[in-house]
Amino acid sequence: MPRTFLQTAALCLPRSSHLLHRRTFASITPRVARIRRQINPLPSRSYLTEAIRSHQAQKMAPQLDGFFKQVDSSADDFIERLRKAVAIPSISADDARRPDVVRMGEFLAEELKTLGASVELRPLGKQPGKEYLELPPVVLARYGSDKNKRTILVYGHYDVQPAEKSDGWATEPFELSVDEKGRMFGRGSTDDKGPVLGWLNAIEAHQKAGVDFPVNLLMCFEGMEEYGSEGLDDLIKEEAKKYFADAEAVCISDNYWLGTEKPCLTYGLRGCNYYSIEVSGPGADLHSGVFGGTAQEPMTDLTRLMGSLVNTDGEIQIPGIAEQVAAVTADEEGLYDGISFTMETLHESLGSKTTIFDDKKRTLMGRWRYPSLSLHGIEGAFSAPGAKTVIPAKVIGKFSIRTVPDMEIDKTNECVYKYVEEQFAKLKSKNTMKVYAQHCGKWWVASPKHWNFSAAAKAVERVWGTEPDFTREGGR
Repeated sequence: MPRTFLQTAALCLPRSSHLLHRRTFASITPRVARIRRQINPLPSRSYLTEAIRSHQAQKMAPQLDGFFKQVDSSADDFIERLRKAVAIPSISADDARRPDVVRMGEFLAEELKTLGASVELRPLGKQPGKEYLELPPVVLARYGSDKNKRTILVYGHYDVQPAEKSDGWATEPFELSVDEKGRMFGRGSTDDKGPVLGWLNAIEAHQKAGVDFPVNLLMCFEGMEEYGSEGLDDLIKEEAKKYFADAEAVCISDNYWLGTEKPCLTYGLRGCNYYSIEVSGPGADLHSGVFGGTAQEPMTDLTRLMGSLVNTDGEIQIPGIAEQVAAVTADEEGLYDGISFTMETLHESLGSKTTIFDDKKRTLMGRWRYPSLSLHGIEGAFSAPGAKTVIPAKVIGKFSIRTVPDMEIDKTNECVYKYVEEQFAKLKSKNTMKVYAQHCGKWWVASPKHWNFSAAAKAVERVWGTEPDFTREGGR
């Protein structure tokens, strides 16, 4: 019987993984977790203590000793691979950075080819709403084709969110840096270039150690995850019974631990509906010294609309949203009590004590299983340092709703459109307004009692020496 997927990859993420399976898998001997610890920006390499090595030696098969030694000896190479990836500013939301996103995909493809994988850069066509832009390709790769082994599909993304040092970074975000504790920092090191490269590191360490890779790997790495995964759904539908047909399980390496001490297994994610409210008035931008007090201003209307969506305590003001949310079950409620999470840790992450709730349970439920509405910005408004007295002719407000079971995308959109249109009508403005969804992603939830999570939990315990927390997450 060949070793299972979980023996190789269930714990690829140093923070959290989503596991989706088509059939039961047996015993667990995770090995990639060690590789991932070498490149994670949180813990330092010194975390791999002799106690953990001894624990692994007792639990793992003797033939894996060479593999573990190879992981340690290759650590510098793995970190250098991450350094090169972090240096590519593959920001999918920035049109000007699209060549860099493509360059990151090509870098990943070349690294995989060097390791002997069969690789294809699959084009996705034009970006919806921006026909002048090509979507970055999806990197499809296959490593191994042994019919006696299981075939595992792994997903990740090679694009990142925007980052500037002025945003609050202590170091340049696109330069991998190491602090005094040996921790590594850089945009994408955890989300999600580090996790993606962890799979490559696993392959390389097996090769150099002369240890047979126990499964066939299918890889699907996209470059638009941070911008709604545009084009990915169509690709998956097209290839579900073709390229991905022999996949027996899926591992998504793209989530977080709650803190820095205890691993997590994620059994649910909130979805995301992203909206724009566009208000137009004058035919061109105006000077407030000349036209202030004479023309109705789009910015005034927009800020009133945006301010009506949610209150200070995060309560969504749109009718029909809360009514869609599934009730909390007794089983779910019992999961929160034992989770390794403190409000002090959250306050440290926030850099303040401005949390909506003061207790752990309500805070986690607000983050994981209830919807939230966030205001993100206003396009067309003056935002640079200094003073400018312009009246913008058109402004576009951006906001999103994190959706949860049992919310429906279409029904939620209808509620949003109706509410915003009603609020605008109350303004009796002569300006024009339109509201629309830019992109929508559905929530996902599984049962943490399913056998696949039981298997993953055993894997975590064998490597980390502790049981994992079962968590949901706020969404990507």
